[in-house]
Amino acid sequence: MTSASPHDWTTVELGTLAEFRNGINYNKSNFGKGIPVISVKDFWERSFPQYETLEEIDPKGVVRPDHLLMNDDILFVRSNGNRELIGRSLFIRNLPRKPVTHSAFTIRVRFTTPKADARYYSYLFRSPIIRQVLSAQGNGANISNLNQDILTRLKVYLPPLPIQRRIASILSAYDDLIENNTRRIAILEEMARRLYEEWFVRFRFPGHEGVPMVESELGLVPEGWWVRLLGDEIELPYGKALKAENRSAGDVPVYGSSGVVGYHSTSLVPGPGIIVGRKGNVGSVHWCDVPFFPIDTVFYVKTALPLHFVYFNLQQQNFLNNDAAVPGLNRNQAYALPLLVPDLDVLNRFENLCGQLLGMARLLSRKNANLRTTRDLLLPKLISGELDVSTLPEPLAQTT
Repeated sequence: MTSASPHDWTTVELGTLAEFRNGINYNKSNFGKGIPVISVKDFWERSFPQYETLEEIDPKGVVRPDHLLMNDDILFVRSNGNRELIGRSLFIRNLPRKPVTHSAFTIRVRFTTPKADARYYSYLFRSPIIRQVLSAQGNGANISNLNQDILTRLKVYLPPLPIQRRIASILSAYDDLIENNTRRIAILEEMARRLYEEWFVRFRFPGHEGVPMVESELGLVPEGWWVRLLGDEIELPYGKALKAENRSAGDVPVYGSSGVVGYHSTSLVPGPGIIVGRKGNVGSVHWCDVPFFPIDTVFYVKTALPLHFVYFNLQQQNFLNNDAAVPGLNRNQAYALPLLVPDLDVLNRFENLCGQLLGMARLLSRKNANLRTTRDLLLPKLISGELDVSTLPEPLAQTT
């Protein structure tokens, strides 16, 4: 360990506390309905699995009962092309009624002694202390492969059980607030999306009963709405090349087609703004509240139309050029797409309602960022015993 533990804590090998098992081997022929599988792509920065997004496989001939996960299991990334992911972990909790398993590129840790609180160790494994130890095992900045032998020999703290539980309780209180806020954000975003579809796809906007429907090249549309070309109303300027090694330290988000890909000291576009994937994740649409720097794999949006309306409209456009040798977003092709521009009063009313919904969602996102920062500052100090847990309160629920 990299820091001294309190005098009443002991240090033991993880293999004395837990057993280990690699996940199942399967291929594309196994895909189908049956059992959800946690694979490497389900880790990233998450603390817990998102069961509703997991791929499923047919379990016949592949999954046995001892391959199934249990609450309080911990999964490690064992092997992956992205070395940054090796050694990352997920804590298994709130399993659905449907059985869940895990892929061969992950290792399951299951504690076998009542001396160990699994929640405490789920935080220990996410701490810089353990990441440094695992990196040292791999003789480099990042380990290239994790195995059961490395985990068996891994030295970990074994505080008294009440202290383990208190540390886990404090840290999990932050995670519970973050998870609750994340659910609320998803609900608010879905409400805004449905509002757009109700008003501008189904044409059930307030007062629609008194507005006649008239013929257009898009079929029947409300009278007073205009069928335009996307390029008439929306400009898509190119982002600017900015290699990772040229990004100076700062808090300006750098956007690629997959979303935020880093940070920089200067911005290219004032916020709020919309980013559209040009290469890579073609046609992806991202929103940014603050000034940002779009790189050359994306376009950004210039328009006089209300931005929330444009944001949802672009999500429904068919940008992909399937005729190209390398599929991408051709700007001239995008400009030629039809765009139905609603009555100005309807647009303004939508912008007001949608802005309120998404404004609450963004407030919750900022609260989550603050919660994560506080949790991540506390985590190494709690795990190492630097802070006395008896003096620390748990975070209070936040209201919007």
